[in-house]
Amino acid sequence: MDCKVSTNMALLQVGPAQKIRVIDSHTAGEPTRVVLDGGPDLGSGTFTQRRALFSARYDHYRRAIIQEPHGHQAMVGALLVEPTDCSCLTGVIFFNNVGYLGMCGHGTIGLVKTLQYLGRIGPGQHRIETPVGVITTWLDTDGQVTVTNVPSYRTDKDLSIQVPGVGTIVGDIAWGGNWFFITSDHGLDLDMTKIDELIALAHMIRDSVHAQGFRHVDHIELIGPAANPNAQGRSFVLCPGGAYDRCPCGTGLSAKLACLAADGQLAEGQPWIQEGILGSCFRGTYRWLENGQILPSITGTAYITAEATLLLDQSDPFCWGIGQ
Repeated sequence: MDCKVSTNMALLQVGPAQKIRVIDSHTAGEPTRVVLDGGPDLGSGTFTQRRALFSARYDHYRRAIIQEPHGHQAMVGALLVEPTDCSCLTGVIFFNNVGYLGMCGHGTIGLVKTLQYLGRIGPGQHRIETPVGVITTWLDTDGQVTVTNVPSYRTDKDLSIQVPGVGTIVGDIAWGGNWFFITSDHGLDLDMTKIDELIALAHMIRDSVHAQGFRHVDHIELIGPAANPNAQGRSFVLCPGGAYDRCPCGTGLSAKLACLAADGQLAEGQPWIQEGILGSCFRGTYRWLENGQILPSITGTAYITAEATLLLDQSDPFCWGIGQ
């Protein structure tokens, strides 16, 4: 298969330690770790098969790359794999401190900037294959990256969730590459001084969403007014592993755009600037698809923070990470 980006996953050996070569970046404050060499060889099956193989046979690599002592709970990993669609620059499987993601907006922006940093791509359009479909990215000459995500849509509007000790919270369930429960009915200021309260409330909401039968929802997105006068809203997102998203969350913004579009609150092509909990922003737009879903586009930028080689010493009791 004549693909454009080398995805050599052969395990490198130096002395007694295995080596995994990575590039770290952050997108609007949220970290991404791209695995260049030394990750598991997942073969040439479908993306569903390869993600399942990663989980079933090689999950210790996920733990070693993302969890302490090599990583931390907020980090998202991106394993480069051979695409099945050779119109794509590369394929990628995203993973975090507890498992595997369908898509990752900030991670895709970080991946594009990483490939630019390595000299593998320049400005222009680049297609990337993910487990939930092919996405299209545009690297601008000013360093901004636009990700045209997978089709997004809302499945449940004004869903009443009974949260013990809190009461009824009303929100929507939507898909933006991951599943979100989105609500502005939470009563908290979306401010870093309230971070512990926000985390605790989002955990309770997710437990209640699951208890009421929506176990596929793994992200909770709280919406509030923006502090930035140029933004239309501010978000706090609780990720599946219990970490909060430092950036405005690309898949979360895609899900939010689907809700705004369905409610007639945002016109096709009109920008929506969403601020994250740190004050950094993503720009989102969408276009309608014939099936009533939307195709969202998210714009942001990333910064390279490190080139590193992770050393996996088999004598180290925490070689494969701390945690599950």
